[in-house]
Amino acid sequence: MENALNQRLIHIRRQIHQQPELGYQEYKTAALVCQELDALAISYRAGVAKTGVIATLSKGTGPCVALRADMDALPIKEETGLEFTSQVDGKMHACGHDVHTTMLIGAAHLLKQKEFNGTVKFIFQPSEEGNYDDPERKSGGQRMVDANELEGVHYSLGLHVHPLLPVGKIAYKLGQALACANFFRITIHGKGGHAGAAPHLAIDAIFISSSVIQAVQSVITRYTNPMEPVVISFTKISGGVAPNIIADKVILEGTIRALDLTTYQQVKDKLETIAKGIAATFGATIEVDHLLDYPSVVNDKAVHKQLEPTLQTLFSKENVIETEAILGGEDFAFYSRKVPSMFYFLGARNSGQESYFLHHPRMIVDEACISYGAEFLSEAALSLLNKPIE
Repeated sequence: MENALNQRLIHIRRQIHQQPELGYQEYKTAALVCQELDALAISYRAGVAKTGVIATLSKGTGPCVALRADMDALPIKEETGLEFTSQVDGKMHACGHDVHTTMLIGAAHLLKQKEFNGTVKFIFQPSEEGNYDDPERKSGGQRMVDANELEGVHYSLGLHVHPLLPVGKIAYKLGQALACANFFRITIHGKGGHAGAAPHLAIDAIFISSSVIQAVQSVITRYTNPMEPVVISFTKISGGVAPNIIADKVILEGTIRALDLTTYQQVKDKLETIAKGIAATFGATIEVDHLLDYPSVVNDKAVHKQLEPTLQTLFSKENVIETEAILGGEDFAFYSRKVPSMFYFLGARNSGQESYFLHHPRMIVDEACISYGAEFLSEAALSLLNKPIE
């Protein structure tokens, strides 16, 4: 990549990093994307899936390849000390989406100069991190797919920075690569009362919540295949008003993770069955709401095989690493279950100081990864445009 383009991309990344926006609020980010696309004379549609942008570059006739980047930030207060640190209190690009957006802009720059036959669709997606009170509880990726934005697309490709993997390396897992992910809320309605004089006249929502938490853990130990990775974590409890009053309401929140989609659905069902059974036992009522619901990311072996020469040319064979699946969630899953896809992790470790993983307030990305990512997206798209449609 030419140095001038690399420096421009770094400048763009820092602009986005300083103005982080949560899901479905990416107005400034989308405007900057549109500004860059205008400069390249690449046609696009804004306001897709609420705040997303989709650009299309066609040359001749041939397949259609979708390249996807997510744009949203996280509700985290930045503690990196960078000179271009977040200027929005309580919000930070702690998952590298500022870099993803920048790399896709870079790929557009590179592909604009290339000759090919087919269409490249650049998807700048909102709200990967969650549905942010979306009334339909859909993330940006799900909304894109449900709006038929992948109709006519033959292959899709996603890239995610990995702050613990050295720059110049790239990692992947074939098959189910990232977990099915669920955020749940369990609301327990009991009956308040005097905690000392008349506890027998109350229905203790706190006691019931402890029963739910312990019983639900049995789903993993007794109701799922021990060879299948599954996690249920309760991460938030809200309830109670005073030390002498039995709580009439408790809200539990948490997450479910599993690689296998069938196992995941069974775990969700069992959680509801246990919670409602406990409610009946103690005379309470319980509501179970699923606030977020992603399937697992499925990476396609044939797509990866097509990309192997490109990977080895850009990174060298020893720097292309096959890894184990992880129980992180990613709404690229909706793309991967619609069309043959690959999702890679790009090395972005900052070697100058201690490294932190994604979603940490001190997470830093080495900007040297930007040129690797932009070139890979560009060359991978060209390779997939040459893949016979199956």
